Amino acid sequence: GITKSTILCLARRGGVKRINNLIYEETRGVLFLKNVICNAVTYIEHARRKTVTTMDVVYALKRQGRTLYGFGS
Repeated sequence: GITKSTILCLARRGGVKRINNLIYEETRGVLFLKNVICNAVTYIEHARRKTVTTMDVVYALKRQGRTLYGFGS
């Protein structure tokens, strides 16, 4: 994953002087969600659709290594 020092380095590059401790976990969550959304969009574009289905998200999560049970057939 992304380390605390890496997040701090990126923030410093952006001009941030001080960071609350809650920002580190929030940043990791945002990056994970961004990757899942990008993967889901890849599935949508390949299928030539404009609507996100639950299976697109399930496949995107599976690609990230997080299998989600209870959805789909």
